[in-house]
Amino acid sequence: MVWNFAAGPARLPDAVLARASAELFRRGDDGACQIERPFSSQPFRALREHARQRLSDLLGLPDGYRILFLAGGAMQQFSQVPMNLGSPARRGGYVQTGYWSRRAMNEGAAHLPVVALVQPEDGGQPALPEDLAYCHVTTNETADGLAWPSLPDTGKIPLVGDCTSDFLTAPLAVEKFGLLYASAQKNIGPAGVTVVIVREDLLARSPDTLPGMFSYRRQAEANSCVNTPPMLALQLSVMVFDWIAEQGGLPAMAEAGRRKAALVYGAIDASGGFYRIQVAASWRSPVNVCFQLADNGLVEHFIDEAEAAGLYYLRGHPQLGGLRASLYNAMPEAGAAALAKFMVEFQRRWG
Repeated sequence: MVWNFAAGPARLPDAVLARASAELFRRGDDGACQIERPFSSQPFRALREHARQRLSDLLGLPDGYRILFLAGGAMQQFSQVPMNLGSPARRGGYVQTGYWSRRAMNEGAAHLPVVALVQPEDGGQPALPEDLAYCHVTTNETADGLAWPSLPDTGKIPLVGDCTSDFLTAPLAVEKFGLLYASAQKNIGPAGVTVVIVREDLLARSPDTLPGMFSYRRQAEANSCVNTPPMLALQLSVMVFDWIAEQGGLPAMAEAGRRKAALVYGAIDASGGFYRIQVAASWRSPVNVCFQLADNGLVEHFIDEAEAAGLYYLRGHPQLGGLRASLYNAMPEAGAAALAKFMVEFQRRWG
C-alpha cells in the first residue's frame, strides 16, 4: 500500500474520489455536468445551500454567523482580514507561534499597523493592547507541528483564526471567534476554495471602497457569488462534508486523529532520542507531526527508504527542514501504523 503524507495539497478520502469519479463529470438532462451549470442556476444554488447546511450541522454553528465559500487560499485571507476588519486608529494583533503566524502578520502589515503578541510558554493568555482591531491566531502551525491546547479569551477584541490545517478535525468552539478561515487542500476539498465564517456584526466593518470580491460584506450579501465561485472545488468540498458526516462527524474525526497521532508520536517517544521533537507535549499538533533525526545526515536516507516502502512526502517544510507527517482526516489509521512501523525499523537499522 502507498501512503501520501503531504501537508498540502493533501490526500482526499478514497470514498470521495470514487464518488467524484462516478458523479462529477456526468452530464444531466440539461446537457451540463455539475461544474458547467451557471452559478445563478437552481442546481448550483441547491448545492451551495447543501454545503452551507452540512457545514453548519458539522460545526453546530451558532446563530449570528455567516459562512462564505470564497476563491483563493489562506494567504489571500492574510490580506482580506485587515482590509475588512482594520481601522486607521487600531492595530492588528498577531500571536506569534510559528512560521504561518509570522507570514500572516507580515502580510497584514501591508494594510494596517501590526503588533506581534507573545504567547506565554505555559499556555496562558497573551497580553492584549486595548487598541487592537482584532487578535489573530494560527490554531495549528502546519510547518512547526504545534497546535493551541485551548483558545485564548480575547474579550471584546474579535478573535480571528487561521484554522486551515486543523479545521474539521475536531469539534470547534466557533462562538469564541469573530472570524475564522480555512483553505484547502487539507480537510475540506481541493485547492481553490476557502471557507470563511464571520460574525454578522463584523460585516459592517467592510469599507465601501473595497473591491466587491474582497469584501466580506458584499460576498455575504451575494451568497459568496460576487464573482464566479470555484465550482469544482466547492462540489468536491460538499462530498468531503458528506463523508465526514457519514463517518460520525467531528467527534469521530477527533477520535481517529488521536489514534493516528498516538502511533507516530509513540514511535518518536520510544526512540530514546533517535527521533526528536522541539514542541512541548501539550502543544503537539495532532495533524502535522514535525520531527528531526538526532543525526541530521540520515534525513535523506530516511526519505529515500520511506518512499521505497510506499511512504511519500515526508520531507519537512522547505524553510524549517526535518521531517513531517500530515495526518489529516483522509489518512486512514493504517497509514499512520505503516509509518510508525517503518520508523521503528529504520531506527533498528541506523540507530
